[in-house]
Amino acid sequence: MNQRLVEIGVGLFVAAGLAALLVLALQVSGLAELRQGTGYQVTAKFENVGSLREQAPVSMAGVRIGRVEAIELDPASHRATVHMRIKERYDSIPEDSTAAIYTAGLLGEQYVGLQPGWESESLDDGDRIADTQSAVVLERLLGQFLTNIQE
Repeated sequence: MNQRLVEIGVGLFVAAGLAALLVLALQVSGLAELRQGTGYQVTAKFENVGSLREQAPVSMAGVRIGRVEAIELDPASHRATVHMRIKERYDSIPEDSTAAIYTAGLLGEQYVGLQPGWESESLDDGDRIADTQSAVVLERLLGQFLTNIQE
């Protein structure tokens, strides 16, 4: 009987450990936030989004305020349109804010960073951020650097 209780205890311990690892993996990967949250959607157009992906963070002053919902190519302007969902508690972002694509670390994931503007009007659902800065593509920078050295 004691042997059976020890085996059940070990099984429960292993199951709890696996559940904890699953929760940790979901938190680290950001998949726990895949459900459609409340908030409002804004869009921005970029010349180049680099390797920006759906579900990438949207941050302001280093604080995650939302996620990238979708990225698509605008057939008229041939620019990438990025749809972002901002959490509803961040409803006072100025209308003239700017959006840029940054890289977390040297080779880390890319994210959208917002810089606040000075307007008193705030972004609403469906608004577009007009002032954008595209991603810096490392290969392009290295190519320009090597071209300038050879000249």
